[in-house]
Amino acid sequence: MTRLLISIFVFSGLSGLKAQIPAKTPPKVFKTNRKGQFYGAWGWNRDAYTNSTLHLRGDDYDITLHKMKAHDKPSEVSYHNYLEPDRITIPQTNLRLGYFVKDNLAITFGVDHMKYVMTQDQTIDVTGSITRTSSYKGELSGPMVISEDFLTFEHTDGLNLVNIGVEKYANFHQSKDNQFSIDGLAGGELGVMIPKTNAKLLDYERNDEFHVSGFGALLKAGIGFTFFKHLVLKSELKGGYINMWDIILHEKGVNGKGSQDFLFVQGNVLLGFIFKI
Repeated sequence: MTRLLISIFVFSGLSGLKAQIPAKTPPKVFKTNRKGQFYGAWGWNRDAYTNSTLHLRGDDYDITLHKMKAHDKPSEVSYHNYLEPDRITIPQTNLRLGYFVKDNLAITFGVDHMKYVMTQDQTIDVTGSITRTSSYKGELSGPMVISEDFLTFEHTDGLNLVNIGVEKYANFHQSKDNQFSIDGLAGGELGVMIPKTNAKLLDYERNDEFHVSGFGALLKAGIGFTFFKHLVLKSELKGGYINMWDIILHEKGVNGKGSQDFLFVQGNVLLGFIFKI
């Protein structure tokens, strides 16, 4: 009986001691509450392109340029070129609008304004025939220097990809006051190509109109920094494929089309705001 009473006393004491130890408070979780918010961003890009096969066909020519080299055309960095309102669309730019359907998932719409310039005076294989009266009239087959009196070819107004996309976010860091966060992102975009092509073949007059010429698709990854909950700075690396089978070459009323496809890589930096309506 004595042992039983002692056991009950000891057990009661230990239970009371345990009750006096405060339970650990679970750590506070800081998270980005973006569902239902919109964002808008504007930025600039640099681009690189793989070689492409350019096929040009009209009433009196049908020629193919094989493994044609091209490059982008960034504007000189200055306040005048990049920040003055009347010139803001002249550099290689990006516009992106998004809506967060979840805290970490956004549906987006955007325009990637790239520039594409055929490298002048390169030597490449050219095949086909020209019946138009010129110094190049006849059959073409083999290496040829692409001089200005033969062809200049660029999408500098520009190589425009109008697209929709999706972005998935992963939070890497969130400040305790929720004023600053670092996020990784990955996504994809698909859209139509609406270039304004500046092409001068032989003595034909160039075209100067925007035209739906094909499609583009890409995947991307990036990192974003959010300051004061609303100010966004992010950088992305994109890689994709462009196929344009209906490029307008000449002035209105003159038959002449081009086609080409190629891969590209783009790096960009964007500034923007997150807001809720």
